Amino acid sequence: MDRSQAHGTDEATSGASAGQPFSTPQMVELEAEIARTRAQLVATVEELQGRLDPRVQAGRAADKGRKIVQDAFSAQASHADRRRALTVLGSVAAVVGLVVLTAVRRRH
Repeated sequence: MDRSQAHGTDEATSGASAGQPFSTPQMVELEAEIARTRAQLVATVEELQGRLDPRVQAGRAADKGRKIVQDAFSAQASHADRRRALTVLGSVAAVVGLVVLTAVRRRH
């Protein structure tokens, strides 16, 4: 008497043959969907890591800063870009001035 007969089951009712896992088309489809979802998740995490990397962010900020300075002093920049750049640079100068003024006042 083998194990399946001893436990009151046979291969037809247990759904598995000797050592092979039981599988249905629905299970195969679910496993494929899980694999696709996992691959999408990995891609999303890698994209977020790239976006949130401090070196990448610093590079983007430096590029934007260079563009602002270039637009402010370039004759080829459009009127709107030049005006926006000058506004940003003026705001930065004002903030730097306030920080310096506050630091000087605290020393005295």
